Amino acid sequence: MKILVINSGSSSLKYKLINIINKKVICYGNIERIFIKNETIFSYFVNNKKVIYEKSSNITDYESALKYLIKILLDNNIGVIKNIQEIDVIGHRVVHGGKYFAKPVLINSDVCEKIKELESLAPLHNHANLLGIKSCQKIFGSEIKQYAVFDTSYYLDLPDYVYTYSVPYEYYEKYNIRKYGFHGISHKYVIEKYFEISKKNINNTKIISCHLGNGSSITAVKNGKVVETSMGISPLGGVIMGTRSGSLDPAVIFQIIKKEKNLDKIEKLEEIFYKSSGLKSISGISSDDRDITIQENLGNKRAILAHKIMIHQIIKYIGGYISVMNGCDAIIFTGGIGENQPVHRERICESFEYLNLKINKNINNNIINSETGVKISFDSSNIDVYVISTNEELAIAQEISNIL
Repeated sequence: MKILVINSGSSSLKYKLINIINKKVICYGNIERIFIKNETIFSYFVNNKKVIYEKSSNITDYESALKYLIKILLDNNIGVIKNIQEIDVIGHRVVHGGKYFAKPVLINSDVCEKIKELESLAPLHNHANLLGIKSCQKIFGSEIKQYAVFDTSYYLDLPDYVYTYSVPYEYYEKYNIRKYGFHGISHKYVIEKYFEISKKNINNTKIISCHLGNGSSITAVKNGKVVETSMGISPLGGVIMGTRSGSLDPAVIFQIIKKEKNLDKIEKLEEIFYKSSGLKSISGISSDDRDITIQENLGNKRAILAHKIMIHQIIKYIGGYISVMNGCDAIIFTGGIGENQPVHRERICESFEYLNLKINKNINNNIINSETGVKISFDSSNIDVYVISTNEELAIAQEISNIL
């Protein structure tokens, strides 16, 4: 069975074609900068080897991106399928499923309506996810079934004392105002990978998973069940992120509204906290942590400050979750920053040396491939520390396969 997994973002479309029987990735790639004229970048990898990495002027939206992808998949020289019917199912990552979706669902008009209804809670994500779905429906037609897998599904069993906000309870009853949690697909994948690697007993293990990237979240899992997570009703809460503020005192919003007289629409406020805050705002450099790291190494004070804020917040969440679980057996780092920034991992772990957490700096600084998982802590450490590459596309394909 071949499953094409689509992850549509605000300006990109990641894809991966997977043979779920043997879990082999047939091809994968990314279509970036889709809405920037003459600047779209198309990449295509087969057998982990780059076949195409080029700019394209023919890709201007999701539909043209998918048409170009099909053309490449069917190409006589570099294609990997002979006809579209070889694709059995299309799977989509959808960020916010609200109270509606506890497992993957076959996409229909009702599902699309609910995804649209939740756009206000994940404006950077759900709108783009839905555009990707509708473009696939138009391009591939009704012959190929399409499923949605939701980031929030992993957290629907959170304890009520964790997901309930201390606002008038009627808002929960009327509008389902509660904590939902995100990056569930990623957290679930790397935690299951940890159990596979470590051979630990899932019913007697306390894990903290740190998905750190342009969007970041931290999740605590005790005896196989999620007990806490940093993001809340939307992917805006938790630790500081690329352009997102993370959690803050609500009074900050009131003060900004009072002082900035031009904020007459909620969309302008959303713009501030979703797209104009976070590491980008503090550093004054970029939302890309690699750019900030370069400037930190050159002594840029705002770059240094941005990283200090990020590390401090991550340490607070990990420390709090250790208390919540009354201990910790393992910490996992994943995501673009979690997998590729050894200096951040070292700074975070240093704060838990009092718990006899000891990392091997040589291993930590020289990870080449973390797809199968790399243990960076010494065997004498009381807490295991692993770097595990996330694979959301494979996780999505597996979940759909389980449903089928």
